[in-house]
Amino acid sequence: MFHSTPSALVFLSLAAVAVGSAAMPDPRPNVVLIVSDDHGREALGCYGNPVVKTPALDALAADGTRFSRAFCTTASCSPSRSVILTGQQNHRNGMYGLEHDDSHFSSFSTVKSLPVRLAQAGYRTARVGKFHVAPASVYAFQTILSPGAANDPATIGRSPVEMAELARGVITAPDDRPFFLYYATDDPHRMNAVLPNGRPTFDTYPRPNSFGNRPEGRPGVTPVVYRPEDVIVPNYLPDTPETRAELAEYYQSISRMDQGIGRLIAELKAAGKYDSTLIIYISDNGAPFPGAKTTLYDVGMQLPCLVRAPGRQHPGAVQDGMVTWADLVPTILDFAGVPAPAAEFDGRSFRAGVDGGPLPGWNEAYASHTFHGITMYYPMRVVRTPQYKLIVNLASELPFPNANDLIHSPTWISATQRPDPMLGRRSIEQFLHRPRVELYDVQQDPDEIHNLADDPATQAAKSELLAKLKQWQAATKDPWLHKWKYE
Repeated sequence: MFHSTPSALVFLSLAAVAVGSAAMPDPRPNVVLIVSDDHGREALGCYGNPVVKTPALDALAADGTRFSRAFCTTASCSPSRSVILTGQQNHRNGMYGLEHDDSHFSSFSTVKSLPVRLAQAGYRTARVGKFHVAPASVYAFQTILSPGAANDPATIGRSPVEMAELARGVITAPDDRPFFLYYATDDPHRMNAVLPNGRPTFDTYPRPNSFGNRPEGRPGVTPVVYRPEDVIVPNYLPDTPETRAELAEYYQSISRMDQGIGRLIAELKAAGKYDSTLIIYISDNGAPFPGAKTTLYDVGMQLPCLVRAPGRQHPGAVQDGMVTWADLVPTILDFAGVPAPAAEFDGRSFRAGVDGGPLPGWNEAYASHTFHGITMYYPMRVVRTPQYKLIVNLASELPFPNANDLIHSPTWISATQRPDPMLGRRSIEQFLHRPRVELYDVQQDPDEIHNLADDPATQAAKSELLAKLKQWQAATKDPWLHKWKYE
């Protein structure tokens, strides 16, 4: 006769759990977060560019949801990636600028990132490609498939098909646990050239930057070459031979990246994991051209965002709610069934709108830029609504510091040498020397040229937006709020 004891009951309970676990695979979705480097949404087929070839991303949009008003919260690489991976504004998590060896910015050791949260909840985590955040202990992944040095010709970040093939082992592993894969390309960032002394440089003038393109190509990639006369010059750039030559190289880099993403999606399908995987495509910030990247004009911060979720019912949906990269971590955790305490994040989950459903009340986006490199100090704080964009330049007495890769670009150099130095519709003088407050009606003035900050008709709107901005700074623990107070 069997007599139950506490230890016997515990054993039977554990055995039942084990049997149940074996019979019931983890129902939570896999997560693939694809982050490109400096991909402006104006250079993507599904966002209206008829020239650049992006069939894989266009197919993802057609099978998922395209977000029409998605924004990074800072238009600089490391700070933006810190927001993408923590759900906290960069001024809150400590990544004020680039993680490069000569800048040394890093997040605070107390910050808890997405891969850490998912690993603690039972996910397998892996990354491949560009990393560019610190410290590694905060942004810890269980599996590192490749080194992640920024724009290093020796790394795999320019070979996106190889990156996808490296990820195959994660996708096909005989493990019932769901996986989180962070797939981050160096494309289409500008490429460092290598000097005879071995040091890198972005200075290729008068030749266009290569954007990682090379005559021998990359493994598994069929190069798509563009003619300068065929590219579309966006309004913020001068239509010069130098700009067109660089845009042609930029387009080629985007098409290479697209082929890698296509291979990654093919790997998911071959493994039978496509329909059970949450796939998100974004860029860290706007295009690698002067006037976009590192600015908080819309061309620097309004970006592509494509989401394909398991169980989607409305392929090809368009979501018009205003979402930001601070919302990504809460959204992913929501899909993964992982708690996301509101006090630990500066964003919220937009899961309800991932299949195109309405997102009532999602009508504001905030942004914060302080540094790019350590010498490129120019703090800006932004609030954007469907009608207005308010930019406060907290150190407007300084000239705007162009990023190193941009100031050496033939696009910039040729523009400064013209009799009428212009960046598109904005004078270079206007670009470099900015007022304390900029206010634009982005519905009537999408290129953000006509500053309405001193217009009597917009003073009520300006005051309301300034109040909202200061409330947001306080809520997100922005140290630069003190600058307002003592001034």
